[in-house]
Amino acid sequence: MASKTNAMRLLDAKKIDYQMMGYDNQDGKIDGLSVAEKIGKSPESVFKTLVAHGAPQHVYVFVIPVGEELDLKKAAKAAGEKKIEMLHVTDLLKWTGYIRGGCSPIGMKKLYPTFVDDSAENLDTIIVSGGKIGTQIELTVENLLAATEAKVEALTK
Repeated sequence: MASKTNAMRLLDAKKIDYQMMGYDNQDGKIDGLSVAEKIGKSPESVFKTLVAHGAPQHVYVFVIPVGEELDLKKAAKAAGEKKIEMLHVTDLLKWTGYIRGGCSPIGMKKLYPTFVDDSAENLDTIIVSGGKIGTQIELTVENLLAATEAKVEALTK
């Protein structure tokens, strides 16, 4: 059994059910669409975690389908900021405790304001990173929202 990630420990602590899925990442293909294919799930049900900032020190988390692109204007509106910029990949570990390709919306260093794309409302379960490359977590949308205290918003282009 793979070691538990922060995301899994947090879900366990909150007694939230989830299914862990592993995938082979030796080929270096860790983008969301490749991951969806590797775990045999539709790209509409596999979500990526994007971290952005508004004003200095204001960090926000956006969870959107892997095949979609974050609309920065919609993201800024959801966060109540004038402008949102993606967090630089070199700052990801410092702010979240996770690395690119293994960034889960669950169990970051702090509970940042989190927003999940409204397309999730059409799903029973949602798949997000498990907190390390090669690991995905599937859980109900309600449980993801509960674990991250996320709001549902229209976020994609």
